Amino acid sequence: MSERPYVIDRMISAKAIAARIESLCGEIQDEFAGTDKLVVVGLLRGSFVFIADLVRELDLPIEVDFLEASSYGDGMVSSREVRILKDLRGAIEGRDVLVVEDIVDTGYTMQHVIRLLKGRKPSKLRTIALLDKPSKREVEVKADWTGFEIPDEFVVGYGIDYAQRNRNLPYIGKVRFT
Repeated sequence: MSERPYVIDRMISAKAIAARIESLCGEIQDEFAGTDKLVVVGLLRGSFVFIADLVRELDLPIEVDFLEASSYGDGMVSSREVRILKDLRGAIEGRDVLVVEDIVDTGYTMQHVIRLLKGRKPSKLRTIALLDKPSKREVEVKADWTGFEIPDEFVVGYGIDYAQRNRNLPYIGKVRFT
C-alpha cells in the first residue's frame, strides 16, 4: 500500500485525555465496586496506550488480557468483516469483564466482540471506548463509557494508527491529506 502524504492536526490533547480517563475511572470503580478481580480486556492494537493509562488509574484488583480483532487491516475504511486474530488467554466465565476499545465507528468490531464474550458467560460485561464516531454507526451498539465523541474524521495517535504509523503520538490528531 502506498501511503498518501498527510499532516496531522491536533484534536484532543494529552492533558484532556488524562483528565477524561481520571473521570471515567471513578465511574468504572463505582460500577465494579466489590469485584474480586476485574478482567480488563484490551482490543489490540489500537487500545494498548488507553488500556495502560486506564488500569493505572483504577483502584481495583485487575487482571489484563488481550483480544485482537480486525476489520481494517492497513486501510482507512472498515471491511465490515471482523476477524479474531488473537483470542483471550484466560477464561471469563463468572468473571467481571471490562472491554477496552480505542474507537467505535461502524460498530461491527464492538458488536462482534460483545457477542463473542457474552457467549462465554461473564458475570458482568461492560465496555469503554476512548473515541466514538456515532455518525459512522452502521449497527446498533454503544459503549457503556466513552471518552470523547468525535466527528467523522480519520484520526491517529494515542495508540491509533494509519498504516502502522503515529501510534506513539501522545494526543489524538486528525489526518489531513495534502
